[in-house]
Amino acid sequence: MSRSRKFTSQEKSLPVTLLRGVFAIALLAPAAASPFWARAQKSASPNVTADLPAGSMQAKATTACLECHEARIILQQRLSKPAWAKEVDKMTKWGAVVDPADRDALIDYLSANFSPDKPAYQPQRTSGGKGGTR
Repeated sequence: MSRSRKFTSQEKSLPVTLLRGVFAIALLAPAAASPFWARAQKSASPNVTADLPAGSMQAKATTACLECHEARIILQQRLSKPAWAKEVDKMTKWGAVVDPADRDALIDYLSANFSPDKPAYQPQRTSGGKGGTR
């Protein structure tokens, strides 16, 4: 015994609705899957480099490090010289462009400015944040 069932218009539109959802996800997936460093580059403001301290390797640190992330990432670090060496080597393996002739000088710059004996990083406060005034 076979009974034919009639579908309501809502049931008929379900496959179309699912297909639209899948299509929307497919459109958003490339943006979500883009490398985090690509998104960081797009969101970086031009003033991000102003925070690095002056020094002979400031420009090199700017081009090598801030290509992928904000200065804040460096400013908040307090690493020893061996830890900075390990960090620079790791970032170089991940694609940071550091000329081998500049490696030691860059490590010296980072360890002199962002060592464990330096005061903790205090981010600049901005107005208009959470909470506000009452």
